[in-house]
Amino acid sequence: MDILYLLIPLSVILVLMVLAGLWWAIYHGQFDSVEQEGERILRDD
Repeated sequence: MDILYLLIPLSVILVLMVLAGLWWAIYHGQFDSVEQEGERILRDD
């Protein structure tokens, strides 16, 4: 039972870190041109 006092805050911190990373990726343009990157590998350079 004592381990729950450690695991619950750690899991909350992990979720907050994941959400912060997702927020950063969205607002810094990581998902702006997803289709263009998929087509880039098919073009002959």
